[in-house]
Formats: sequence, C-alpha cells, structure tokens
Amino acid sequence: MGTIERVDPAFDKLIPPGARVERIAEGYDWSEGTVWDAAGARLLFSDVPENVVHQWTKEKGASPFLKPSGYTGTIARGGEPGSNGLTFDPQGRLVLCQHGDRRIARLEADGTFTTLADRYEGKRLNSPNDGVFKSNGDYYFTDPPYGLLGPNRDQGKELSFNGVYRLSPDGALTLLTSELTFPNGLAFSPDEKTLYVAVSDPAKAVWMAYPVADDGTLGAGRVFADVTSLVPARKGLPDGLKVDAAGNVFATGPGGVLVFAPDGKHLGTLATGEACGNCAWGEDGSVLYIASDMYIGRIKTGTKGSIPGVLKP
Repeated sequence: MGTIERVDPAFDKLIPPGARVERIAEGYDWSEGTVWDAAGARLLFSDVPENVVHQWTKEKGASPFLKPSGYTGTIARGGEPGSNGLTFDPQGRLVLCQHGDRRIARLEADGTFTTLADRYEGKRLNSPNDGVFKSNGDYYFTDPPYGLLGPNRDQGKELSFNGVYRLSPDGALTLLTSELTFPNGLAFSPDEKTLYVAVSDPAKAVWMAYPVADDGTLGAGRVFADVTSLVPARKGLPDGLKVDAAGNVFATGPGGVLVFAPDGKHLGTLATGEACGNCAWGEDGSVLYIASDMYIGRIKTGTKGSIPGVLKP
C-alpha cells in the first residue's frame, strides 16, 4: 500500500529496508481511531461517517463490532456522527470520542455507554476527536468541530473555541488550551513531560509540543513540525499520531505517516497514497496499524510503542 520514502539514514532503524505497508482491510468511508485491543488480540477502528466501530483479527479479518458507535440519537443525520478516537483506560475498558453525541463515553460490559464528559462550564462540547490516557489516569482529549454538521458555523456550537482538555479520574474537566484552530490527534512523549497535539488547519498545518507541568496543566506550546508547505499537494492534514519508546513521533499528515525524531527532524514517510486519519501500535508493540481513508494497513517496524490499557514495552 503506497511507498516508503526515506529521508534520513536513521529511518532504516525504525522501518527496515524492504518493509512494506500491507493492506489488510478496505471499503470504509473514513477510517479512524485505530487501537489495539490486547485482551482480544484484535484491532478496533472507527468508520466515522458510518457510525460503526469495526474489529480486525488475523484469523477472521474485519467485521462490525459496535453500532451505533458515536451517535445514539433517533433522528437520522449526515456528516460525521460516529466515534473517532478510541483507547482503553487503565482498567482495560474502551473509551470513545463520540462525534454525534458530543461526549467522551466508556463502553460498559453490558453494551451501554457511560458519559465521562459532555459539557464544559455548562456548555456542550463540540465533537470530541481523539484522546490519550496519562499513567496517573488523567485523560487528555481534543474537541474540534468536525462532528458538527456546520463545523465552526454550526448553530448548535455552544463553545466559541476548539479546546484541548484534561479529564481527571474524579470527573473534573480542565480546559488546557483554547488557542488552536483545529486541534486533532494527541500523544505523550515516553516520559509524559511533553504533549504533542496535531493541528488540522490547512493554513497552518503543524504539530505542537507542550510541556506538561507536575499538576497536569500545559505550558507554552512550540511548533514541533510544520508541513504547511505540503498542503494541498499531498492528501491529508496533521491528524492522529503515536510515539515509540525512544520518543520518535509517527504522525499521520500530508502524504501518509510522517516519522519525526524527538528533536522534530523528519526521518521518512510511509506514503500510503491516501489521506490518513490515525495509527496505532499493535500486537507486541512493533506493528504499526494505519487508518488510511478507505483502507486499513499494517507494517512491521524496527521499534516498539505502548499499547493502551497494558504495560509499556
């Protein structure tokens, strides 16, 4: 699926020469939210417009897992109503960013959803997009307008900004920053001292890096990488991302999955040929799964990343 573009010799240690992205599933409207379910030995991923979470295993391939995934209302609607970002909490429970229901929800064993956050200071969230747990149980998530039918112009948009938040285990919701135009994917550095946030703005397509204070709040952000020059020549914008155990950043963006060293140097790109929404470490932590528009791909890497809900490598 696509090609491998090698920019720096250090890339060979991460993506061995001869490695290729294997297409393992296809036929989706917009695939997103990839996460490896270690307990079930399967990949879960969202098809946002279709309001479905699918599952994939080596033995059985892909099949629907959860519907509805992000919009539980009874009035039919278009747009992007389904779940987007998926992850597991420290107890191994699936946590979903639900566009249509405009909330963070947890899937319970009986198939029901528990709302974890849906309002900030009494106003409805826009459409939570992606989330990540810190080791202390804090959950960080982004809230752009993509799930609204009119994005920023939607009459139902109650917040004047698109924020990045922290949800504490006790349910307290803290706004960390409202300065980003379209905050999207996010991930921590291995030491959890830096939070990377993708900005899906074609006018300023960047990944920001924020220092994380001891109390969990964010300091002043800096631009970690800027790919505005690649837009619109290449499909996609900064979206979901993951970090390996050495601090290298695997970030979906224009052209596929761009790989950056911890200092922001671009090492290479998994050029899938389609816009990519997210990626996730799977299996023993060395296999990278990629949501690339209508496709799901996988590639064996020379590095490892952490699996949500289980111990780090």
